Order: sequence, then structure tokens, then C-alpha cells
Amino acid sequence: MLRFHPIMARCPRVISFAGCNIFRMKLRISLFLALLAAGVLVVGLHAVHAQSAQGAHYTTRTLALPDHGKGNITMDYIAYDPKTGYVCVPAINIGSVDVVDTSNDSVREISGFATNEVERGARMRAQGPSGVSIGDGVVYVGDRADSSICAVDEKTLARKSCGHIDSTPDGVVYVAPTKEVWVTAPRDNSVRILDSSTLAQKEKLTFDGRPEGYAVDARRGRLYMNYEDKDLTTAIDLKTHKTVAKWPSSCGEDGPHGISVDQQLGFLFVACSTRAEVLDVGHNGEKLSSIDTGDGVDDLNYSPATHMLYVGAAEAARLTVAHVDNAGKLTLVAQVPTHEGARNGVVTKNGTVYLAHARPGEFAGLIVASPAKR
Repeated sequence: MLRFHPIMARCPRVISFAGCNIFRMKLRISLFLALLAAGVLVVGLHAVHAQSAQGAHYTTRTLALPDHGKGNITMDYIAYDPKTGYVCVPAINIGSVDVVDTSNDSVREISGFATNEVERGARMRAQGPSGVSIGDGVVYVGDRADSSICAVDEKTLARKSCGHIDSTPDGVVYVAPTKEVWVTAPRDNSVRILDSSTLAQKEKLTFDGRPEGYAVDARRGRLYMNYEDKDLTTAIDLKTHKTVAKWPSSCGEDGPHGISVDQQLGFLFVACSTRAEVLDVGHNGEKLSSIDTGDGVDDLNYSPATHMLYVGAAEAARLTVAHVDNAGKLTLVAQVPTHEGARNGVVTKNGTVYLAHARPGEFAGLIVASPAKR
């Protein structure tokens, strides 16, 4: 509450002495500054609210990987092993898999994978180890150069046995409920099912679209997969191997790419080239929400523990972090500037995101985005 100073009562209203005028002027200035400060405070509170709505701040850094003088490492999907804290990175053109210990960012290299070059249009492209999946004490690595799927010991990183298929492998995923390794082969529209112990092929499933992306839902006994050339997302029964559902992805002509799932909530997260979508797999694949991410999305990663979705966009050079609520609505938490070509991130237990690198641009490492400590 504002109160009048006693000197004001003694000042004549018409004719004032100089000291009274000076005091009145000072009081008016004080009142003006007080009101101005109150306005600034209100604006400041709004700014703090807006900042909190954007969520946590992130810092980014580069983690160099061994490139053997080539100056560039081509990558596709990478994988995080929560049991060991390792991030496994297939280095396609190098013929190795780099294993990052996320506790200290030290790197070990598993070498000796096959590589070659093939012509795609007017361009030569390297082929080598590209798909990776964490199994039960084993890491599975698919190699496009020799169509092999090899097992690597999860702790010692020693290479074990390998199996082969008669098509080029793309995605590799360990299916725990059936103790199998499913391998997508988009060149002949198939998925190969391997025994996880022997890596011998058990079955070949053929589809009417190009398989892209994968997510295992053990709770519902399904594997989710996209047809990138049909703009469809499908559900495959793990036991009968029958397609039990097809849902429009609404991604457009570029089609859907990677997938992740929240088994508890029954939400499927589908990566489109410029956004991420949420489908309700418990209710006919209804689209619940979406969020814009910028161009260049290939895969995404979801943390069921925190209900946070992480989407790297290579062309837009940014990481989108979003939260999903129990109704399937995505809300933006943060958009983090990264590096041109950074995509296909995996998130660790502490919320740090490791992003692989792909074209455009040449780069020999990972982009690491870490949330600020509070």
C-alpha cells in the first residue's frame, strides 16, 4: 500500500517552496520506478514460466570415433545396452563396431567386419556392419557387405558365431519372448527369422511392402514394422507370424521410418521425415498426436521410465525432446541444436542422448546431448 509522506501535508497546493517541489518530483519518480519494476516482475514471471514450459537445457559435445584416416564414418542405427552402459555404433565404411562406455566416454573397437562398395545411381556407397541389437548377453550385428549376422559377447566384446541370409540385411532386432533374431531385408520385401543361439535361419516371411523399422511388444506378443513404400505401419504376431493389423502412418510419400513402443501404455511412436506420431495400438491404431521435428528424421528413441521421446533430425540439425501423457499427447520439452547429419539417437539412463551421424556432411564421431544438472 502506498502512503503519503508527512511533508506532503504541509505543502501548499498552489504555491510550493522549492524543497517540496523537489520531494514531489522524487516521489513521482519513485512511484514510476515502482510501477515499472512491478511490470518487469510480471514479465519476468511470464518469461520464467515460458522457459520452464520449454523444459531442461542441454549441452552438446562431440565424441570422436576411430576413423583410420578416412575423415568420415557412415552410420545407421545404433543401440544402447542398459546392463553394461555401452552404446554400440556400427561404423559401416570402416568395417568395425565402436563400443562407447557411457560412464567415461572411452571407446573400444571391434574390427574385422566385411566391407565393400556398391553403385547406387551415379554414386558409390560403402556397405558394411550397419544393424545392431542388444540380446541376452549378446550383441547382434548385421553386415550388408556379406549378408552376415554375427554375435558379439556383451561384456568381453569377443566375436562369436555368425549366420548368413541370401539377401541384404537392414534392421536387426532380438525378440526375447521367442529367443529369435528378426532381420529385415527390404530388397526382397522379407523378414528373416533366425535362431538366436545358432543364427541359423528358421523362416522367411514375405510382405507386400518394404520393411523399415521395428519394435517388439512382448506384452501383446507383437512385432511392429513399417512399409516405407506404402505409408503403412503393421503389427505381426510373434507366434503365428501373421500380420494382424495394418494402420495408415500418414507420413506421406517419404513413408514411415523408425518405430518405438511403450508397452505399458500401448503407444507406438512412428518416425516420419519431418515429425513423430503416436498411434494407439490397443485401439485400432488411432492417431493420438504428433509433433514437428524438422526434416531428416530416420529413427527415434523412447524412454518408458520417463515417458520422454527423443527425435534427431539430420537436415534440421536439431534434437526434439517431447513428453507423452497418459492420453498419448506429445508436448514439447526442448529443441536442442545439434549438428547437420545428426540423427538416430539413443538415450541412456541419465537422459544423455548419443546421436549417430549420416549425410549430409562428413563427420567421424557422435553428437552427445546432455541435460543440464539441477
